Amino acid sequence: MFVGDSMTIGSAGEHTWRYRMWRHLRSLGTEGEDFAIVGPRTALYDPAADAAVSQHYADPDFPVSARRHLAGWGEGWLHMAPLIEGAVREHRPDVLLVSLGLIDLGFYTNPGQTEANVRLFVARARAANPRVAAVLLPVIPNSRCDQDPGFGSQCEEFNTRLAKAVADLGTPASPLLLASRPAGYDIARDTYDGTHPNASGEHRLAAAFADAAHQAWGLGAPYRHPLNSA
Repeated sequence: MFVGDSMTIGSAGEHTWRYRMWRHLRSLGTEGEDFAIVGPRTALYDPAADAAVSQHYADPDFPVSARRHLAGWGEGWLHMAPLIEGAVREHRPDVLLVSLGLIDLGFYTNPGQTEANVRLFVARARAANPRVAAVLLPVIPNSRCDQDPGFGSQCEEFNTRLAKAVADLGTPASPLLLASRPAGYDIARDTYDGTHPNASGEHRLAAAFADAAHQAWGLGAPYRHPLNSA
């Protein structure tokens, strides 16, 4: 189950990195047949409506069953911590792929408060499934970090706290994995506005999760980087 903010839900007309991950898993042939994408939502954010009401994915053949997620425009750890227990209990994911934190630090909580919400999120996910695994992506600094050094420092502090939380909370029964910042990620090249991924950014985000899960747990396979594709 994909859990994230605006970088994960995507907006109308985009592919999303969720789509890139689905394509990657599907490309594995027999290795990739035994998977399902789950979650309570399927929509993209529609800027015109200022709401997540669009099903206008760039590839109309993206199956509705594979569009499922728990992501929201403007939602962070603060918002997902209260939702994750019910989502895990109802949709029964084995693995959570989580990209959250930038919106928290930008609008809602400081690094310490955000870390507390990470820990609450993990506890509530485990209340629904004590064996759930999760791959967590650190905050990727955006253009605001270049313009506001104080905000950049908050992102760095939170990433340090996130790494500690992952180390503290991971267990053999319910492993947690900290993914690396996507290899070669450049906000000037891999985003369309300094924050949200374009096509190349989508591939790099999907690769960060796919490669981490494969290297640590042997799940799937290394991501193939068709970075010249749309």
